[in-house]
Formats: sequence, C-alpha cells, structure tokens
Amino acid sequence: MTFNFSLSDPAGIALLAAALGLIVGTVVVLGYKRYRIRRERRAREARIAGVSVDYLRDVALLDASGTEVHIDYLLLTTRGLLVLDVRDIAGNVFGSDSMTEWTVMAAGRRFTFANPQAALYDRIAAVRGWAGSIPVEGRVVFSRAATFPKGLPRMTLREESLEADFLLGERGHAERVVEPWMGDWQHLKNSARPSRFRRS
Repeated sequence: MTFNFSLSDPAGIALLAAALGLIVGTVVVLGYKRYRIRRERRAREARIAGVSVDYLRDVALLDASGTEVHIDYLLLTTRGLLVLDVRDIAGNVFGSDSMTEWTVMAAGRRFTFANPQAALYDRIAAVRGWAGSIPVEGRVVFSRAATFPKGLPRMTLREESLEADFLLGERGHAERVVEPWMGDWQHLKNSARPSRFRRS
C-alpha cells in the first residue's frame, strides 16, 4: 500500500493538519499529566516537611538480619520517629487489619494488593534497630484520591490528615523537644543509604 501526498492536494493538507493536531494534542495532554504529578509530589513533600523537624526520603536501612529495607519517608517529629509508607492509589479501598489482601474499586475496574501493615511493621522494626532512644511509630499514608467507605484500618491515614494527626506546632519549640534525640537521629541519618527503589 502506498500513500501519495502533495501540498497542492487539499485532502492531503487536511490529513497532515489532523495528524499534527493529534500529535500536538497528545504532547499537551501528556505534559499536563506530568506537570500535575510533579505538582502533587511537591505538595506532598511540603505537607510532610510541615510535620517534621527533619526527614529522610527514599532511603534504605539494614534490619537485624542484614536485609536492606526501603523507607519512603522517615520523619523526626515531636513524638519521635515516624515511618511513612506512601501509597498512590485512587478509588474506593476496602481493607481491614485481618485481611491479607485489600481491594480497590475505581472507574469500573477492580484490583487487590497485599495488606500493607505487615510491610510497615518490618520497616518500623528496622528503624527501631537504629533509633536508639527515639520512639518509633509508623503509618501507611494514602493519597487524597483514595477513599475508605468502610473506615480506615489501623495505622493508616489519608494524606490530608497527616498535619492534624502529627501537628508540629511552633518550630522553635519543636526543635527544643527533639534536641535530646539529635545524636541518635544523626547516627541514623549517617547509616541510611539512598534506596534503589527511589521514586522518580
């Protein structure tokens, strides 16, 4: 099959214009999607920074068995260390503490993923091995696009609740609260490595 094209042919020009329009439209849509993703990541970073005196992102720590454990975010807060496992999931999420798999229903499709609480416990345990005197807790954080019609399982929260649940307060006061932990925090920071699972 051959295609003959001529700029003097009105039908050919219309076809070329349509093809160029499609290409430009696709580039604009993809560019806008990338922009929205970057903007949301910056907003998330700001929300996380807003509840912590200091934090690490996308790091790995060795657990007691010598296995490298990935940590999405590790925050130094006035309550101690907070391990965050961030989940970018959109749709209705159905899960509970006792379920081995949680279900997501969105836009006419359904999929499951492993209960994230077990992996969070492993991350908390790994951090405790390096935390010294600093208390450690953790949360699985779901993006604002996720809803939980049956309620949130234990140790989970939605991203917009982070500030309410872990309020930093006045920064100068927060820095004084965490001062006794700074030696242990610095040791942990020095022990953390960039994770090979770092998000782009």
